Amino acid sequence: MRVCIQRVKRASVTLPATGNIVSEIGVGLLVLLGVGTEDSENEAKELAKKCTELRIFEDEMGKMNRSLIDVGGSMLVVSQFTLYADCRKGRRPSFTAAASPDKADRLYQIFIETIRNRGISVATGVFRNEMHVELINDGPVTIWIDTTQR
Repeated sequence: MRVCIQRVKRASVTLPATGNIVSEIGVGLLVLLGVGTEDSENEAKELAKKCTELRIFEDEMGKMNRSLIDVGGSMLVVSQFTLYADCRKGRRPSFTAAASPDKADRLYQIFIETIRNRGISVATGVFRNEMHVELINDGPVTIWIDTTQR
């Protein structure tokens, strides 16, 4: 699994077909989540735990020492198969390493449920829909985690 985590002041998802905001959060994390063909339920749960405990919020001394749990923030999770783009050949990305939609949705839901079970308020994108994601990155702080690179 791959995530691009952005510490945000606020973030939202709008469906361009309607122009309606379907999800929004204040202070917290925007998590773009990609699921690969080899990913498992256990990886989804472990990665969710890691995202909630990652100490990337500043303490009173200005050091990144607090987690999402510590600051009482929210999380906006958006499924993003394009995190598995392979651009090594030619000019058109290949997405063969991305999981099938059924598998990706199942692991996306497990990831979200794991976070909710940890007491975090979670907003989501709309799986397999075109979305406009808007955010104010705080810092900016952007972290990349790939579970295959342990």
